[in-house]
Amino acid sequence: GFLLPSIHSAPPFFTEQPNQSTHAHLTEEWIRLILTYARHKRLFVLRVEDAEVPGGEWDEILRNERINRRILPPYLSSLIAIMVTKNLAVYEPSKQTRAVLLYWRLPEEWADVLHSWATATGQLNTILTFYEISDPPIQSPLSGIPIPLLRRAITILSRSNRAQIIGVADGEGVRFFVG
Repeated sequence: GFLLPSIHSAPPFFTEQPNQSTHAHLTEEWIRLILTYARHKRLFVLRVEDAEVPGGEWDEILRNERINRRILPPYLSSLIAIMVTKNLAVYEPSKQTRAVLLYWRLPEEWADVLHSWATATGQLNTILTFYEISDPPIQSPLSGIPIPLLRRAITILSRSNRAQIIGVADGEGVRFFVG
């Protein structure tokens, strides 16, 4: 299971604090908790609405029934905005501010994971669809990766000549090269 930090039992943790240093500290704690939890549960998307969904996939960290506290949507929205400015998340789709793609691994780290996976599974110089990578027959570190994040990782690899995006019949594909 996931071990919640002790601060999760402190009522002030769930409300935006007026004191700047307290606010800054709690913001860092929230960001660490969100990213650690997302990585543990392999969650890629966080929405402002998740603060209002009892029993949702984020419920365990966004509320604490024992102390009758939950994070409110405006506070979650401000945390999301800070994560975006720190490049720990990106609004997805762009042009809205209600949902983000979380970077519990940065796109550069995903690029390395992707290339290592392609090398280890003998996929170099083979054309793979994005779907084959994100939904492989055998679980992989890339299982379930959202296509926008996969595309970012492939773009990073293509800049260093380790991958090439190729048009295929049912969308986009990629060819990996020795790097």
